Amino acid sequence: MPLGFLFAVLYFWLARPSWRSIGLGAIAVVAGLLMRALASGHVRKNEALATSGPYAYTRNPLYLGSLIMGLGFCVAARSWWVGVTLVVMFVAIYLPVIRDEEAFLRGKFPEFEEYARRVPRMVPRLRASDAPSGAFSLELYLQHREYNALLGALGMMAWLVVKKTLFQA
Repeated sequence: MPLGFLFAVLYFWLARPSWRSIGLGAIAVVAGLLMRALASGHVRKNEALATSGPYAYTRNPLYLGSLIMGLGFCVAARSWWVGVTLVVMFVAIYLPVIRDEEAFLRGKFPEFEEYARRVPRMVPRLRASDAPSGAFSLELYLQHREYNALLGALGMMAWLVVKKTLFQA
């Protein structure tokens, strides 16, 4: 968490947004938010292995959505330093977390091994795996408080607009 706040300060300091970069970045941020929202409405943490919705295409749609959002914010910021820092942080933080989560899922859900053979870890398949269908649950989305990602993204985009409007020529 402290690393995240440090990155936010660095991000805002290094950002050199243009109207075009904000618009293009917003497209990716919205795509990442939608992926995260859809994924959160399919996952029942520690109760069942999530294999429906975006989990039929990638085992980590929440992290993939975060990566897409991060790339969108890099585009919006127009800073290579932000992009390099994001990639380093993603690899350093998320890869160990993903490995730990997979070890946990292997131990908790015997069907995980077969699921892992069918569905890639991060880069999504073009077609869904043969997973059971499941409907999106707004209740799960709200329970997981995924709306916080939307609020945070709106705040960051608003800050970029303020920086572009008030602090750049």
